[in-house]
Amino acid sequence: MTDRSDADGPADVPSITPVALAERLRTGAELTVLDVRDRDEFERWHLGGEGVEAVQIPHMKFIQAQATGGVADLAADLEEPVLAVCGHGEASAHAVSLLRDAGIDAANLAGGMDAWADLYVARELPVDALATVVQYDRPSSGCLAYAIYSDGEAAVIDPLRAFADRYEADADDRSATLEYAIDTHVHADHVSGVRTLADRTDAMAVLPAGAIDRGLAFDAATVADGDVLRVGDATLSVVATPGHTSESISIRLEGDGGGTLFTGDTLFLEGVGRPDLERGDDGAAAAAETLYETLQNHVLEFPDDTTIAPGHYGDAADPRADGTYAARLGALRDRLEALSMNDREFLAHATTDLPPRPSNHERIVAANLGHEAIDDETAFELELGPNNCAVAD
Repeated sequence: MTDRSDADGPADVPSITPVALAERLRTGAELTVLDVRDRDEFERWHLGGEGVEAVQIPHMKFIQAQATGGVADLAADLEEPVLAVCGHGEASAHAVSLLRDAGIDAANLAGGMDAWADLYVARELPVDALATVVQYDRPSSGCLAYAIYSDGEAAVIDPLRAFADRYEADADDRSATLEYAIDTHVHADHVSGVRTLADRTDAMAVLPAGAIDRGLAFDAATVADGDVLRVGDATLSVVATPGHTSESISIRLEGDGGGTLFTGDTLFLEGVGRPDLERGDDGAAAAAETLYETLQNHVLEFPDDTTIAPGHYGDAADPRADGTYAARLGALRDRLEALSMNDREFLAHATTDLPPRPSNHERIVAANLGHEAIDDETAFELELGPNNCAVAD
């Protein structure tokens, strides 16, 4: 597993970069992730994925074991290969040096969890349209955003504030003017970049009209079902898709066949949007009923060859061969049981045994509505961790 050419950290131990880690996780390779942070940090957010066994042993125990010569005993139950992680990559580098001295195949995550959270991968998403689409992937959270380019103009869908400079720079590289920064709904898992992009560029901040009812407190253009935005030669149509939240929309890029539908948190590759983030448990049943109506009478009415481009992915989602996360609607119709349930089955499915809500979701919503001003460092801390916006199939 190790690559000495990627050595990093005070102990100059073998390490792997966040990019290399993302590729390992994408392929489902088996890996023991040894997290040497404190227990509360680990429980709040840690590396996971198919093939990953996450183990927490605080760094202090390695310091103690070094003094007593008990490192091998401390690591006796760790399956190799081992990837050690901490906040910045220093404590974990020390742990790796001790593990390797004990004969264990171990490497360090270069830059630690901070570097992992900073990783943002861009891949072109093939579409049958007069446009180029770039899918942005944040592997640490599964958040997806999109840039649509056509004839010197661009729009960004569901941008993250932490990477606003990335969208701006990429548009400059393509000699494109950012026309729109669009949110499909008021996000609860990450701080939106629509206002930042509107402030930095000529882009117009665009939100669903229903965001006004939720208390939108900053100037933005609003769109509703049937509205159209033009980006160069490309046509973006607004589709009302409430349920995950009352104001949720999807954006359809017109093209050959069914085109491409950017579904936000309405439909994922491995499930549907959870209905409890806006109104809590008391409103989840009504929201689930709305979501069922949306899926059956709106989303599933599109042709089977429509490309579904979701706003998130989880551990159960399989990327395409090119690394992008998208699927034809017909494939999802066949694969996801939630799409063939009756209304009562769906209601039970969408409201039972939901995962924990995204960390700090109430403050993130407040920030995205413009009710709370938060600095970049606070925003970064608030959105760490899995998005947990889906009801897995």
